[in-house]
Amino acid sequence: MATQTITEATQKIVTRETLRYAAKQSQRCLVVPIRLRRAIKKYLQEQEEPHMKRKVLRLSQSFNDVKDVNLQLANTTSREIVEDPLKSLEQSKRWKIQSSYGDIGFTYRDDETIAYVASRMPAVYCACHRVLKEVRRRLPGFSPAKVLDFGAGTGSAFWALREVWPKSLEKVNLIEPSQSMQRAGRSLIQDLKNLPLIHSYDSIQSLSQSIGKSERGHDLVIASYVLGEIPSLKDRITVVRQLWDLTQDVLVLVEPGTPHGSSIIAQMRSHILWMEQRKHRKSAGKNNEVCKDLTTQKAGAFVVAPCPHDGTCPLVKSGKFCHFVQRLERTSSQRAYKRSKGVPLRGFEDEKFSFVVLRRGQRPREPWPLDGLEFETLKEERAKRNPEDLEIDYEDWLKTQQPDDAVLDEVVDAVTTYDSDAIETDGADDDDDTEEDDKVEEEEETGNADLGGGWGRIVFMPVRRGRQVTMSVCRSTNMDASEGSYDRIVVTKSKNPTLHHQASKSIWGDLWPF
Repeated sequence: MATQTITEATQKIVTRETLRYAAKQSQRCLVVPIRLRRAIKKYLQEQEEPHMKRKVLRLSQSFNDVKDVNLQLANTTSREIVEDPLKSLEQSKRWKIQSSYGDIGFTYRDDETIAYVASRMPAVYCACHRVLKEVRRRLPGFSPAKVLDFGAGTGSAFWALREVWPKSLEKVNLIEPSQSMQRAGRSLIQDLKNLPLIHSYDSIQSLSQSIGKSERGHDLVIASYVLGEIPSLKDRITVVRQLWDLTQDVLVLVEPGTPHGSSIIAQMRSHILWMEQRKHRKSAGKNNEVCKDLTTQKAGAFVVAPCPHDGTCPLVKSGKFCHFVQRLERTSSQRAYKRSKGVPLRGFEDEKFSFVVLRRGQRPREPWPLDGLEFETLKEERAKRNPEDLEIDYEDWLKTQQPDDAVLDEVVDAVTTYDSDAIETDGADDDDDTEEDDKVEEEEETGNADLGGGWGRIVFMPVRRGRQVTMSVCRSTNMDASEGSYDRIVVTKSKNPTLHHQASKSIWGDLWPF
C-alpha cells in the first residue's frame, strides 16, 4: 500500500461534516431500549414487592455508606497499620478481603436487587452504552466474540454489549457473587432471542478453575461500577491485574463520576500502563535484535479512551477530576419509585461516570488531523462570496418561518408522553435488531477519529460567549502521545470560522482535533 503524506491523509477527514462526525462521541439524551424497559417492567410486576420507594431510598443510603467507608479506609489504613496492627487485622477480617470480588461487607439480597433494577439499572446501562459505543467508533475493526463481564450485577453491561455489537457476541462469561443478582439477570434476558453462550461464576477464582489456559483470553473484559465496592487499594490492584491477565485485547473500567470513582480509574490506569512499560523494558532487554520488532508489536498497552495520551493524568494537579455525563430519559419504573425533594420529578436524569479503555499493544502512529492544513479567516471567506449568494427570496423565507402543524403536534406529545411508556408488540424485537444492525453498518462506512495523539478530549461543557467558544481540553503534547496536558482553548469566529463552527456544536466528552 502506497504511503500517504500527512496532508493527503488528513484531507479525507477535515471537512466540516466529517470533522464533526469524527469528533462526536457524546449523546445529549439517551433512551433506554424498549426491550430492556419491557423486561424491567415485567420483572418488577412478577416480584410484587410493597414499599418499593422505601427500598429504593434504603439502597441509595447503602451506596452512600459504602462510599463513606471506602474514603475512611483510604485515609486511615496507613496510620492504623503503624499505630495498631491488631486493629487493622480485625478490620480486614470484618471485610473478608481475599483478593476476590464479593467479600466486601455489602451484599445484594432480594430487596436490594429489586430496588437496583427499578432505580439504578437504566442509568448504569446508559453509561456502559456510551462507553462501549465510543469503543466501537474508535476501533471500527474490533468486534468482540468472547467477553468477560466482571461484577455483572443484573446485566446492565451485557444489555449494552448486545446493543453495540448485536451480531459478533458468541460467548459471555459473567462474574457476580450475589445469587439474587444472578437470578434477576437471568429473568431479565429470558425473552431475548439469539443469545450468545452465557456462563455465570461467583468469583475470578471459580472462573479460572473452570476454564483451561487456552480459554483464558477474552476479546473484551468490562468491569462497571464494581471496583468502588472493594475498599482496599491493594485488593483493587490485585483484581484489576487478574482482569488484565484475562484480557486478550481490550479492557474497559467504568466507575461513578465522583472524586472517589475518578481516583480509582486514574490509579488503575496508571498501574496497568506502568506494569506493561516495565514488562516491555525487561522483554526488550532479554531478546536479541531479530525478535525486537515482534516483541514491540505484542507487548505494551495504551489508552483508547478517554485519554489522548499515555502519560500522567494532568487533571491530578489541577484540583479537578476527570468524569463525564450521560443524560437519559427516565423509565416508568424510575419515575414511579424515585423520590423527589418536594418538586415534580424530572423526565430525565444525568448519570455521571468515569472510565478508561485500555488495549494491548503499541499506540499506532497517526498523522495529526490538522497538520498541513490552512483555514481561511472570516474576512477572507466573506471576500470570496458572490453577491448572488446573498439574495433572499422573501416569500420563500416566510414559508420557512411558518411552523408546521405536524411538528407542533410532535412537540406537544414529547412534553406529555415518554418513550418508556410504549408497549412492545410481537415481532418488534426483530425489527429493532435490524434497525440497529443498519446503524452499525452505516457508522462503519463513515470516517472515525484515529488513535493517534492528534485528537484531544473536551472535559467539562464548553462555554459560549458571543462569537467565541472556550473549552477545557486534555491533549497530547508530542507525536508519540507519551505525555499530555490540560489546556484552556479559545476559538473565535473571526480567526477560524470552520473550527468555531465545530466548537459551537461540541459538548462535554467530544474530541477536539489538533
